Amino acid sequence: MAKGSSTPSTKPVWQRELLCARDPPRVTCTHHEYDEVADTNATIIPIDKMENRSFFFGHTQISAIRRCVPSHLKHCTTFEVLTACLWRCRTIALQPNPEEEMRLMTIVNSRLKFQPRIPIGYYGNVFGYPAAISKARDLCNKPLGHTLDLVMKAKSEVNEEYMKSVADLMVIKGRPGFTKVGSYIASDVTRAGLRELDFGWGNAVYAGHDCHLASFYTRYINRKGESGIIVPIWLPSAAMKRFVKELDNMLAQDNNNPVIIQEHVSPHSKL
Repeated sequence: MAKGSSTPSTKPVWQRELLCARDPPRVTCTHHEYDEVADTNATIIPIDKMENRSFFFGHTQISAIRRCVPSHLKHCTTFEVLTACLWRCRTIALQPNPEEEMRLMTIVNSRLKFQPRIPIGYYGNVFGYPAAISKARDLCNKPLGHTLDLVMKAKSEVNEEYMKSVADLMVIKGRPGFTKVGSYIASDVTRAGLRELDFGWGNAVYAGHDCHLASFYTRYINRKGESGIIVPIWLPSAAMKRFVKELDNMLAQDNNNPVIIQEHVSPHSKL
């Protein structure tokens, strides 16, 4: 419509009642993403004490990470294995108390999980934040397969009942925010179509999310013309150095292809 069309290409559906809480509301699933956790170890770091870097992962880098995956998890997606890698490296870099619980939340679209299906033009949110949870000790000391298994199991929890349980929890607990203590959020927006988005001024050149707690994976073409995924990471300066070192260790077989793209204040990524 921004380009002059009189109607939207997808007809909007305003049936917000499709995902309203049940009557009476009842929480039937475990939702670690909304656990109430006190920040006793002062793990929540102010944004002004963080630095941002963007990391590029092309076919070569993803293949190097996949070499660390055990045979029974080889069917994992690129998002799952990359997220497991980053969560593990990030935890090692932060050096938390070994007994501290760490959370990894992935944003999962549940539109296809419902029967009957949610209408295509439904304008409400239909995504969940399933949380994988582990002691820092296990994330740091166990192999990548352990972390990957946690990520895959958390994602698989999202179904119609899970989403209805979330809606009921929102009513019962008064719309709590997700847990920030020891948490990291990852979201795959590589298929969001940002590159083709045109409001009448041509295709987008830059896009990104300014959020230090989350990493939004977007498509990127590097200077060599290679297509891949760019991931913004926010960490304190000292932790960032440890993160880069740990990531380099995982990609040791690919030393000729560094993954750091740039350091910048605003985490925009070239599409």
